[in-house]
Amino acid sequence: MTQHFHCGRFVLNAERPLIMGIVNLTDDSFSGDGLRGDTGAAIAHARRLIEEGAQILDLGAESSRPGAAPVSAQQEIDRLLPVIEALRDCGTALSIDTVKPEVMRLALNAGADMINDINALRAPGALELVAASKAGVCLMHMQGDPRTMQDAPHYADIVTEVAEFLGERVAAAEAAGIALNRIAVDPGFGFGKSLEHNIELLRRLDELVVPGLPLLVGMSRKSMLGLITGRPAHERVHAGIAAHVLAVERGARIVRVHDVAATRDALAIVQAVEDY
Repeated sequence: MTQHFHCGRFVLNAERPLIMGIVNLTDDSFSGDGLRGDTGAAIAHARRLIEEGAQILDLGAESSRPGAAPVSAQQEIDRLLPVIEALRDCGTALSIDTVKPEVMRLALNAGADMINDINALRAPGALELVAASKAGVCLMHMQGDPRTMQDAPHYADIVTEVAEFLGERVAAAEAAGIALNRIAVDPGFGFGKSLEHNIELLRRLDELVVPGLPLLVGMSRKSMLGLITGRPAHERVHAGIAAHVLAVERGARIVRVHDVAATRDALAIVQAVEDY
């Protein structure tokens, strides 16, 4: 079955893995790539990611790293809208990484094609807002919230519990009027999960694959890679490539990464072998 992901103005073929490039407008990024609301730098970085092979750009203005403090909706809006407006006609789908319905609404009105919500549209009004648009959406699993999620995460069976949560959120989205071909799901590596939980999730990732629902994963530069390799965030490119190749081999169809060119090359090798 051909897997098409309807994402605002775009219909993306998710039969082959799609690369989502990260454009981070925050002050306190864990990975050191925060652009601190610099509109010009964000636009230039986004265009560079497109040249490197990104098929989706993920724009975010609030950090979700462990322990991160929330920022106001107005601050998010002030940082995001000029970048969305500048990139609206870039020919690449624009995703907005936010949990706030008021930010979602203005971003969609400005030309965004997708909402990437770590809270899985649980904020009041979020489901209805996205349903009324043509936007794609990614629903992510998170235990707790960014301020507390790494305190003491616990699961009886992480894969079963993540699958159940994502199934419930997909059902809620569909009931609100969001077509299944507009929905992707994300198991939320690093969001309320220990290293052991993350490894188990990656090892059994194929158990989360649901036909017709693209599975999105994001492990780029995350602490799980640092705990394994001992390297700081800016030196985790190779570990991230390995993790995302393993994820794609287990059924992931969208990979959210900082290092687009390196990821593109690695996935090109995987695809060449599969196509041979």
